[in-house]
Amino acid sequence: MPNKSRLLLPLLAVALLGACTGDPAPPASGDPDGTSLVIAVAAEPADLSPLAGYAEHGAAKLYDGLVEYQSNLALRPALAVRLPEPASDGLSWTVALRSNVTFSDGSPLEAEDVVATYRALLDPARDSPARQRFSMLKNVTAVDVATVRFDLSAPYAPFPELLTLGIVSSESVDTESPVGTGPYVLESWTRGSSLVLAANESYWDDAPAITKVTVEFIPDDETRAERLREGKLDGAALPPALATTFEDTDGTLVVAHSAADVRAVVLPTDNPVTGDPDLRLAMNYAVDRETMVKNALAGKGRVAYTPMPEVLAEFVEPDATYSHDLTRALDTLSTSGWLPGDAGVRTKNGTTATFPLRYRTGDTVAAALAEAFATNMSAIGVQVTPEPTTDEAALTAGPAIVSFGDPFDPDTALYPVLRSGTEVGGYRNETVDATLDTGRAATDPAERTTAYRKLQRTWLTAPGMVVLAAPNHTYVIGESWDGYQPVVDASSADFTWGAWWNLEDWTPR
Repeated sequence: MPNKSRLLLPLLAVALLGACTGDPAPPASGDPDGTSLVIAVAAEPADLSPLAGYAEHGAAKLYDGLVEYQSNLALRPALAVRLPEPASDGLSWTVALRSNVTFSDGSPLEAEDVVATYRALLDPARDSPARQRFSMLKNVTAVDVATVRFDLSAPYAPFPELLTLGIVSSESVDTESPVGTGPYVLESWTRGSSLVLAANESYWDDAPAITKVTVEFIPDDETRAERLREGKLDGAALPPALATTFEDTDGTLVVAHSAADVRAVVLPTDNPVTGDPDLRLAMNYAVDRETMVKNALAGKGRVAYTPMPEVLAEFVEPDATYSHDLTRALDTLSTSGWLPGDAGVRTKNGTTATFPLRYRTGDTVAAALAEAFATNMSAIGVQVTPEPTTDEAALTAGPAIVSFGDPFDPDTALYPVLRSGTEVGGYRNETVDATLDTGRAATDPAERTTAYRKLQRTWLTAPGMVVLAAPNHTYVIGESWDGYQPVVDASSADFTWGAWWNLEDWTPR
C-alpha cells in the first residue's frame, strides 16, 4: 500500500474559517524540530482494544484494519492485498492478506490473527460493544496462512465497511494490552489525564515523522480553548463559537468539517410525558431549528429533522422535514388532551408536561441546544429544565441531548439507534424496523435507497425523539506541520478521527 501522504485525494466537506500566515507558534511540547505533538480531546476512551469498541471507524493509530478509509471515505486495502471479494450469493467475503506486515512485537501477521480477532469479537462471553455491528457475521475461517473467509447469515452490502476493525495478534487477543500493527505504540497512559503514543519504528508502511503524540483528555470546552491560548496545546476540537475566536491568531489554522453528528433530544418511551406520541409530534413542530443553528451553533451546521445524517445525501428523503409551526403544535396538544394548567404548563389526565433535559457537563454546544429547546417548548406549555450532568447513565436513559451517527453507511448510522431491541429511548416502530431490515439485507443500491427514504417518511408521523441539528466539527490546529487533510467526521471527535485521522502522515515544517 502506498504511503497515504503521497496519495492525491479530494478535499471533501471542509470549510476554512481562518488561516493566518504568521510564523508558526513553537510546538506545545517544546520540541524544536516539531517531531512531538500535543492535542486535546473531550472524551477519554474506556479501553484501547478494538474488541472493546476502540476506534470503530479505523484510523486507530495502534492497529490497522483489513481496509481503511481515504479522505473521500472510499475504502482501500490496508492489511489486505486488495478490497474484500464477495461470493456470488453475497453470503461470504474473502480477504487476501499482505505478506510483509509484522505486529509491533515483531511477530508476522497471518490469517490466524485475523480469525482470532473476529472470533473474540463474536464471543458472547466477551460481551464486546462492537459485537452488535457484526450481527450478520456467522463465522470466520483461515483458508490458508494468508487468506481469510467471512461467512454471513444473510447478504450485507456494506460488509467491507466493518472491516476497518483493528487486528490484534492471536497471542495477545486475551490480554489487557493487545498488540497491533499500527504506526504507533502506547508509551504511557495516565487515566483521567493523558496518554502518550510513540512511533512504531518498524511500521510496515513507513514510520511516522511525528514520533511522539501526547493526547490530553479535557472534557470542558472552555478549558481546551484556554490551553490553546496559553500555547500548551498544538490542536484541539472546539465548538464553533469558541473556534472562531482563534481566526486572527498567528500560526493557527481554524477548520470546519461536515459531520454525521446528529444532535437530538432523546425521549424515553416509558416516561408518561416523553412517551406520549402526540407530545413528541407537537414538540417536533415547535422547534425552531433554523434559529438554533444560527445562535447555538454560530451558523456552523445544518438543521436536521430525522436521524438520517445529511452527509449520506443519496439516502436522504428531501421532503422529510418539519415546519416550525406553533399553531399545528398547539392544535396537536389540545386535540390529544394536553390542556393548559397552572402557570400555563399543560396537563393530561393528571400528568404535567414537564421533564428535565440532561446534557454533558462542559459541552457548550449541548448546553446551548438544551437552553434553546427549553425556550421553544415553553411557547407550547411544555416545561423543560436543562441540567448538566457527568452521569453517563443519566445521559443514556434520557431525557437528554444525545449525539449519534456516522458518515459511512445508513445501516451503521441508524440500526443501533432505531431498531427495536437496540434503539435509543425505547422507540419501537414496526415499519421502521422493516425498512432497517430491508436496507441491511438488500444488495441493490436502489432498493436500499427506497427503504431508507421510506423510513424517514414514516418517522415524520411517529417520531421517537426530537432531532435538532447537525453541527460542523471545528478544530484549531497549529501551523507547524504539513499533512492535514479534511474528512467527513463521525459523531464524536476523538484522537483517531476528525482532524487527526491521518496524523501518522504529518511532517514538521
